[in-house]
Amino acid sequence: MRSLRRKAALAAVVAAATTATLLAPGVSGADTAAAGTDPDILDVCADRRPGPADPGSYGMQLDGSFRHPALTPVDEGSDHPFPGLNAEYDTRSYIKNMKVEAAYEGDAFTPDYFHSWQNIVDFDGRRYLFQYGRSEGRVYDITDVKKIKVVERLSRKDVGGDETRANGDWAAHDYWGASTIQWNRKLNAYVMVQSFESKRQISELSDQPPGDKYNNPEGVRKVRAKPGLKGFKVYRLDGPRKKDWKLLTTVSTDATLANPVNTDPAKAQQGSGSIDVPHWTGEKYMFIATAPDDTWSGTEYPTNLHSAGYQSYDMSDPARPKLLDTWHLPGQRTGEDAAYRTNPRCGNRTSWMGARMPLFLPKPVEKGGRYAFAAMGGYGLTVLDVSDPSNMRTVSRLELPGSVAGTEGDNIDVSQYEKTGMIYFSGYPLTEDCYEPYKDVYQIDARDPKNPRVVGVLPRPTPPKAAGFTDYCQRRGSFGPKRTGYYTNPGTHSAGVLSYGFYNAGVQFFDVSKPAEPEISAYFVPKAYGAETAEYAYGNQTHGVYVEWDRNIAWTLTNHGIYALSARKVLGKPDLDAPSKPFRNSEF
Repeated sequence: MRSLRRKAALAAVVAAATTATLLAPGVSGADTAAAGTDPDILDVCADRRPGPADPGSYGMQLDGSFRHPALTPVDEGSDHPFPGLNAEYDTRSYIKNMKVEAAYEGDAFTPDYFHSWQNIVDFDGRRYLFQYGRSEGRVYDITDVKKIKVVERLSRKDVGGDETRANGDWAAHDYWGASTIQWNRKLNAYVMVQSFESKRQISELSDQPPGDKYNNPEGVRKVRAKPGLKGFKVYRLDGPRKKDWKLLTTVSTDATLANPVNTDPAKAQQGSGSIDVPHWTGEKYMFIATAPDDTWSGTEYPTNLHSAGYQSYDMSDPARPKLLDTWHLPGQRTGEDAAYRTNPRCGNRTSWMGARMPLFLPKPVEKGGRYAFAAMGGYGLTVLDVSDPSNMRTVSRLELPGSVAGTEGDNIDVSQYEKTGMIYFSGYPLTEDCYEPYKDVYQIDARDPKNPRVVGVLPRPTPPKAAGFTDYCQRRGSFGPKRTGYYTNPGTHSAGVLSYGFYNAGVQFFDVSKPAEPEISAYFVPKAYGAETAEYAYGNQTHGVYVEWDRNIAWTLTNHGIYALSARKVLGKPDLDAPSKPFRNSEF
């Protein structure tokens, strides 16, 4: 019966993608003023942005399930009520096969309501967790899981969050970018590589006309004129505090610069910068996601100016990174109109197209790894051969069913690839109350890298009977997968286990040891918000999970704090005290 339900679910996904077009008639009547003045605002296809979904076409069904709209515009700020939606946010929590070992709430444990990055380091027998998002950073001593201590708080709140202004914690234009931290044998120390990228939440442009990039040339000009590093910084870490960071080098990814090293952050730079957590394990090769200049423009999203591809670097000397290769898909750059026009999203003024994270590698190149997997939003999945990082080559591409609005391709979990040949591809929701197509986690059989194929989807989380509602769409807020954490976690990833932050469905653990029969093995769904959560963030509930595989502790990141979770049946016996050995490098 389970197999039949899964086949029916997959058939429904494919059928919906086949019958629902990604192109809808233009509803704005907008012109293309910005496109006429800025050559790198693409005007390849006519404006076909989706109109609002018919309220009668989606909502609760007779069997208690929720039918998602087939196509929606970018609309993150509006309410979209439907019959059956809870009147209030749910302040109860739900749990299965897990235990809350500790919970920590408040501003000290919530650097950002919507997203944060995490890293772990060990110094002098103590374990530290970093949680941060640009100017807001926290350092915790988590050696004793039940009694963690706040070691350092970094902020720019006293200057209104203005990154162009210095304060007691930050120099002007400096912040804490998405990082990988690995032990480097040459330096006999931790080395941290931080991404510096264009800010995604901006005031100069808006989602709809006349404020979007297609109709607001002045807004586009202001975004391009913003000062700041677009690239990455490399630090040696001599301790867990910011004062222990020693800057080794600053590298711009702006391809128009004659010298990319130690550039002036008070001046504007082209491109996106290095996006999200760089892929580097402390050895020779590093891979980043980036758009090196403003001609990398092939994206429909109304406030994003760049479509990122990938670069590879030689990090033999962390103080002197050397660019090896730059890769992109046809259609991502200005002038590649014919290729761009073949994408059915062309003109929808809605889809994020291009990389949102660096390449996903199941095995480091230095250890014999050959293939890397790319999640590129509306461009789908690409398999690359990176065995020679100076010559990254396309092996294959796979178009995934369209899912507009929302982010279509953000994350690929490759932790099971060496064991089963399966990878897990997903986007994530951007709107609340399920006002967009559901973001499935696709099971992709990549045992033949030249011919990857969708073979299933992970089961959709459903609330327990005690909840009093039958679908998480009713719980209010965003619902869908975010990410499975990062490759930077300490310890070896457990075979057959995937963990996803799932927004209003909390953290969900999946048993994929039998790929044909995946199931939800454990979950923890916390309350929707805390006493200090701003009301506008109530809907962004659980946005991350970061697992210490060596201590079997899952740190869950929410809009009101962090939880330390154990799951004996899934992860094994938890170690709540100091780890038996320090984290040094990511394990695969």
